[in-house]
Order: sequence, then C-alpha cells, then structure tokens
Amino acid sequence: MFGRIGPMELILILVIALVIFGPKKLPEIGKAIGTAIKEFKKHTSSVSESIEDAVNAPDEAPKIQDAAKGKDPDTKKKV
Repeated sequence: MFGRIGPMELILILVIALVIFGPKKLPEIGKAIGTAIKEFKKHTSSVSESIEDAVNAPDEAPKIQDAAKGKDPDTKKKV
C-alpha cells in the first residue's frame, strides 16, 4: 500500500512542501537533507568496514579487553 510513490503523489508532496516552506527555503532544505544523507552513508560504511575488519581478523588480541586493562593494543613488543 505505501511501498510505491507514483508521479502524481510525488508532485503532490512537492507542491505541499512548496506551499509550506516557500520557494526561497526549499533549496536550502533540500541541500541540508542531501548533506545529512551523504554524511549518514559515509559513517555507515565506516562502521561496516570496522565490523568487517574485526570479523576477518580473529588472530589478533581483542582490543576491547586490552583497552579495559589499560594497554595499548597497537604497541606490541617485537621479539
């Protein structure tokens, strides 16, 4: 029922937004929404990469446990 927005519904939404916000504010609102979506996607991909790195590297010492003990997991003793 709500899965598809046709061209008439899209035009109706745009006309209502134009009446409510006016022609001067509408481009600013669109730019702000676009920037927010771009930042959200960027941070989402960053989190996804971090999770994939954690899953694909099981041989490393858990960084959370090392951090809880006050150790820096990136500084390992070289033998």
